[in-house]
Amino acid sequence: MLTVEGLSASYGAVQALRDVSFSAAARSVTAVLGANGAGKTTLLRAMTSLVRPTSGRVVFDGKQMTGLAVEQVVRHGMAHVPEGRGVLIDLTVEENLRLGALARRRPRDLRRSLDRVYELFPALRERRRRAASTLSGGERQMLAIGRALAAEPKALLLDEPSLGLAPIVVAQVMEVVRGLAEEDGITVVLVEQNVRSALSIAARAVVLNLGRVVADAESGELAGDEQLRHHYLGY
Repeated sequence: MLTVEGLSASYGAVQALRDVSFSAAARSVTAVLGANGAGKTTLLRAMTSLVRPTSGRVVFDGKQMTGLAVEQVVRHGMAHVPEGRGVLIDLTVEENLRLGALARRRPRDLRRSLDRVYELFPALRERRRRAASTLSGGERQMLAIGRALAAEPKALLLDEPSLGLAPIVVAQVMEVVRGLAEEDGITVVLVEQNVRSALSIAARAVVLNLGRVVADAESGELAGDEQLRHHYLGY
C-alpha cells in the first residue's frame, strides 16, 4: 500500500534522513521508533511533501507522491496528524471536523464520516458544539485525529499521538488506532516515543537512528531483541 524508497532529506547543511526505505502493509499499523533527533518527524513530513526530499520517492496505492503539492497528497488519500494536537481553538469541534472534510475525495456522505468520528470518540460528540479551546489535551488529540479521518484517508500518518497524555487516554487512543487499521482498513504509520504502546498495536516496526534505518522487523521480533531495545529504544 505504502512504500518509501531511498528517501533522504536535509535542513540546510544538516541531513535529517539518509536513504530510508520501508513498506507499510495495507490494513495494518507500522510503527516508526527511535530517540529524539532520529528523523521520525522529518520522515512523515517528507512523505507528505511538507519537506522536499533531496532523493528517493514515496509510492502510495500505486502512485508516486514525491513532488506533489501537499494538497494533492491529501486528495490521493494520505492524511498527516502532526505532533502537537494542532486544532483551531476558536472553532467548534464540529467546525474543525468539517474543515478536515474539505479535502475529501468524495464529498458525499459527510454525515456518515462525522458519525464514524463520533463513534470512535464519544467525548467529541458530547462537545461538538463547544469551542475546541475548551477541550482537554486528550480531547484535542482525539479531535486532531478525527479531523484527519473526516477526509476519508486510505493512509493515516500519526506523529506522537500519545505525547503528554495520561496513561488511560493513551490506551484509548492506541485502541482506536488499532481499530482504524483492523476495522476501517486504513494503513497507519505511527511515530511514537511510547515504544511499548506502539509495539502492542503494530504489526511491524522500523527503528531510525541519526536518520538511518537500523532495524525493520515484525513487532514481536523487535520487542524480543534485548540488545537492540537497549541500544536504540532505551528500555
